[in-house]
Amino acid sequence: MSLPHAILTALLEKPSSGLELTRRFDKSIGYFWSATHQQIYRELGRLERAGHIRALPCEVPTRGQKKEYEVLPAGRAELTAWVSGAEDPRPVRDPLLLRLRAAAMVGAGGPEGLGAELRRHLELHRAQLAEYARIEERDFPPGRDTGEDRLRHLVLRGGIGLEESWERWLTEALAVVEALEDGTADGAGSGSGG
Repeated sequence: MSLPHAILTALLEKPSSGLELTRRFDKSIGYFWSATHQQIYRELGRLERAGHIRALPCEVPTRGQKKEYEVLPAGRAELTAWVSGAEDPRPVRDPLLLRLRAAAMVGAGGPEGLGAELRRHLELHRAQLAEYARIEERDFPPGRDTGEDRLRHLVLRGGIGLEESWERWLTEALAVVEALEDGTADGAGSGSGG
C-alpha cells in the first residue's frame, strides 16, 4: 500500500483538511499504514497537482484557513485501479527478529537484557490487542454489517490476528530466552513444557 492510496481512501470516507487527515491517521489508518504529518501534507500537494483531489471552495475565504480536500473522478479511478491490481506480500522486516538471530551468534542466551526486551514487546503487543478489542466493541456492534462495515471490520480483524500471533510467538520466545539465560535449557525447543 502506498501513502497516496491511503490518503485517497481517507478522503473518500470523508473530505478533510490536512490536519484532520493527520489526526485520522493517528487514530485509525495509522494502525496499518503510518505517516508523519509532513508526509501527509507533501502527498496532498502531489495529489492535488496530479488532479486526483481538489481543495473545496470556501464560502468566505480567509487567510490561514484550513483547506478541505475531496477526491476527484481521476483520484477515484486511480484508487479503483490500485484496488483491482495485484501486489505480492512483503517480507517481515522486524529488528527484534534480527536481534534474536544475532543472539544465536554471540552466545547461547544472547546478551543480557534480551529477555527484558522480549517482555517489553509482549506488553506492547498486548496493549495494542486490547486497543483493537476496544475499537471492535465500539465500532462493530452486533447487527452492523453493511458492505463497508464488513470490509472495515475485516481490516481490524486482520490487525487483531497479527497481534494475537505476536503474543503467542513472543510468549514462546521469552520462555526459550529465559531458559537459556538461566541455563535451564540447552537450546530452543527444550525446556519444561509448561
